[in-house]
Amino acid sequence: MPRKNSGMWYEVHPTPVKGEDGKNLVYVRPKSGQKMTMKEFEGYCERNYALRYGELSRAFDVFMRAAGEFLAKGYRIDTPIGSFAPKLSLAKQVTDPEQVKDCDVRLEGVEYNPGKLWYNSIEKWLDGFRRYDNPDTQAIMADKERLGQVMRDCMQKYHGYITAGMFSRASGLTLYSARKQLNEWTKGNNPKLQMTPRGKEHIYTEI
Repeated sequence: MPRKNSGMWYEVHPTPVKGEDGKNLVYVRPKSGQKMTMKEFEGYCERNYALRYGELSRAFDVFMRAAGEFLAKGYRIDTPIGSFAPKLSLAKQVTDPEQVKDCDVRLEGVEYNPGKLWYNSIEKWLDGFRRYDNPDTQAIMADKERLGQVMRDCMQKYHGYITAGMFSRASGLTLYSARKQLNEWTKGNNPKLQMTPRGKEHIYTEI
């Protein structure tokens, strides 16, 4: 039977949870590596939706500034693409409501509820699904010798440091598994790597 040549690519990965047969349950997700930048997306909208280039970015910029102002005041904002609301937490565990002080409250981020609009918008374009034969993460993780060599090759290629993204692409691991393996190499009595924050990511260097 010929392979399906349309529809959303998806990958299958194991989870740590065991099924009734004693084997690991699996989950599916969209194929990794499929990413579009804002510049590319704007170019597409310009070509296909008669939108002037830069117009979408300006609209996002205005939305972010205006929405940030109202979110800071505690508003929930309902929009055509879903609702946004500030997400709060407490800096410490408290059992007595009377003991909560203003200084204990923290802003965790923004809660986003897409509602049904996105589902309907995607469904009208969706032409089923087709499986992408992604690498076996468990088999890759089990071959520590190969992973060590991949890590060293990356270190040499990138002048002495590596990130989870670099290691993921070179090893075939998911970003989660790549980060997990790199973190393992930073632990123990004789760690191989040292982790250093850099912006929103971490870089790993040899010890």
